[in-house]
Amino acid sequence: MERTLVMLKPDAVHRGLIGRVIARFEDKGLKIAGLKMGRVDQATAERHYGAHKGKDFYEPLLRFVTSGPTVFLVLEGKSAVAVVRRMMGATFGPDAEPGTLRGDFGMSKRFNLVHGSDSSEAAEAEIGLFFDQPELFAWDPVTWPWHYDFSAGEPV
Repeated sequence: MERTLVMLKPDAVHRGLIGRVIARFEDKGLKIAGLKMGRVDQATAERHYGAHKGKDFYEPLLRFVTSGPTVFLVLEGKSAVAVVRRMMGATFGPDAEPGTLRGDFGMSKRFNLVHGSDSSEAAEAEIGLFFDQPELFAWDPVTWPWHYDFSAGEPV
């Protein structure tokens, strides 16, 4: 199983979307391996979004992500990175398809509700940036045999 980091950004928190967003991930069959609420400080934001330094949206992005509380999730499931990215939708709400998180809840080209890791490697680094090992849990939901076929050992 693969793990990925998801951040419910300050706009999602302020708009009262935490439960609805988490429910969609759980309804899909992704397992929560870590969950907490906090605030992204300036240094962590700069590290997390360092690849965008120098771009015109970098400073507004830092102001936005540090502007309020954020919910951090580690989700686990088969192909979790790709599944979460499809569920989030296109980066900007007006461009995102209905049925995706950003398509259903987003209108802004600046405030885009959620962040999800874009690769397994990025997920590992991002999880390490926002979670300490004791905050992550290995457990098997009793419903997983109804989400995946484990008859051959590996989930299908």
